[in-house]
Parts: sequence; structure tokens; C-alpha cells
Amino acid sequence: MKIKNKLLLTILLLTISIVPINTFAYSNYIIASGKTIGIEVNSKGVLVVGFYQVNDVYMAKEAGFEIGDKIIQINQTYVNSISEMVEALKQNTSSYTEFIIKRNNKEKTVKMQLKEDENKILKTGLYVKDQINGIGTLTYIDPETKRFGALGHEIIETTTAQKFEIKEGKIFEANVSNIKKSRDGQAGEKNATYDKATSEGEIDNNDITGIYGTYQEEINNMETLEVGTKDNIKIGKATIKTVIENNQVEEFNINIIAIDPNSKTKNILFEITDDRLLNKTGGVVQGMSGSPIIQNNKIIGAVNYVIVNDTKKGYGIFITTMLEEGEK
Repeated sequence: MKIKNKLLLTILLLTISIVPINTFAYSNYIIASGKTIGIEVNSKGVLVVGFYQVNDVYMAKEAGFEIGDKIIQINQTYVNSISEMVEALKQNTSSYTEFIIKRNNKEKTVKMQLKEDENKILKTGLYVKDQINGIGTLTYIDPETKRFGALGHEIIETTTAQKFEIKEGKIFEANVSNIKKSRDGQAGEKNATYDKATSEGEIDNNDITGIYGTYQEEINNMETLEVGTKDNIKIGKATIKTVIENNQVEEFNINIIAIDPNSKTKNILFEITDDRLLNKTGGVVQGMSGSPIIQNNKIIGAVNYVIVNDTKKGYGIFITTMLEEGEK
């Protein structure tokens, strides 16, 4: 009996010692921002977004290109921007140009004979893009790591409807100049100006849950809020922090209608109840994505989608989801 008891105790201790402990690197108190930011991201490779005719022929399409392809090499020279692509094309001495493209995460070779116009300029028949610019809302800054998260959803290239695979990016201080109001059936949008000389942070991740990076400005005087978990969220009154004029962050009333812990990104269904915000915006507008959601003095989520047929309503993502992704 003594041997059995000792063996049982050993097994019990071993079992206890291997129980996983869920720990995350993010802080329990973070800065809930709500400020409008300018966003600029550069792609990994050059993205094909369309075709044009050369001598009445869509030669790039006939060569095998498709919208959404990423050009990563030209004649064995790696390219990450349109300027690098132009330089690589200038160096071509053969009758055909070899393109290495990435499609559905697989590499493919496309060969095409380029044409010159009357000015001896090479024509590819390709419309391409290597950068996306826009505005959004900064959700949080972790005061311990200076990691930030924004938007609450990924950046998508509109022509291809694909997630934009980024090489690098920046956020900038921005000022809201005017707002096109939302109405049922059509989402409105914030319009803002920003100065590219005032970069506030570097973006390194574009994920379905938001964009993330390292904040570079001073944060010592910024107020922090406790992080609320999904279990802390209740049906009922809450607020969002956002900007509707210049760069002034304000807090506006909302009502949380439903909570979905099983969705990846659409976790908090809410309705704007603040008359002043509704009069100014008509509801949730583009550019509001990333606005922190606060309840009982805790940051619990971020606005990320508008319900287009009822623009007073929108969705939010759990803040813990963003924080976990932001630390990767």
C-alpha cells in the first residue's frame, strides 16, 4: 500500500507539472487611443490589379497573368516595388521577359514579349500596385512593449478583394477634415489629411484581426485602462472613443446588443445611441474602424464593421483577440 500511494503521488505531481498555463505578453493596462491615423503600407512584390491593351491586344492576359498575381522576380532579379520593376525591365536584353509570380501561395513562371510605343517606352499591358494609403483609428498602445494595434480588420486591396501582403508600413498623425454621413444601404466615410513627415509607428503585420506594429512617439502622459476579457462584457451601455473633428478624441454612447464569443472577428454587436454622433456621422462610417469600445472603465474591444443596411449598428472585435495577435 505504501508503494502504491507513493506511485500515485508521483503520477499526480507529474500531471500537475505539465498542465499548460495560458500566459500572454501584453499588459493588463493599455492605452485606449481612438485617434485617427494615416496608414501607408508597401507590398511584398508588385501586385497585378488590371490589364490594358497594347496594339489592340491584352498581351499580359494572353501571356498568362491573372489579377491578384504578385510579381516577385523579373529575369532573376527580385522586385518589391514598381520602381524596382521598371529598372529590372530596362536591363532586359532578350526578346522575352521572364516573370516569376506568386499566385495562391505558389510560384509560377510567365514569359512575355514586351512592346515599345512610339516613344520607345516598354509596354507590359499590366496595371500594377505596390502601395496602399488610407485612414483608420488607432485602437491601443501597450505601454510596456510599445506595440500598437489598429483597425480591428485586415487591409484589403479593393481591386482584387484580397488581403494586402505587406512588406512594411507606417502610421501618421492625422486630422479629420470632414465626414460623409452613412445612410442605410451605404456606409459613409471620414476624410482626413496627414503629413508623411510625421510618422508615429512602423507596421509589421496585416492580419484579419487588425494591423500591428511598434509605436515610436512619447507615451508617458497617456492614460491607461484595464483590459477587459470577453467574460467581462455585458449586454447594455458602453462607449466608443473616436474622432469626428480635427484630432480631438471624444467618447460617445453605444448599446451592446449581443455578444458572440465564437466568431473570429465579429464578437460584439452594438448600436450607436449618441445623438451627437448620429447627427454628425449617420452611424458607423469607414475610418471609424479601430475605435476602442469601453465598458465599466475597461477596454473590451474595437469597432471593425458597419452593418450596411442599418448603419446605426456595427460589430466589434474582442480587445484580447487583438492583443494576442499583436504580440506575435
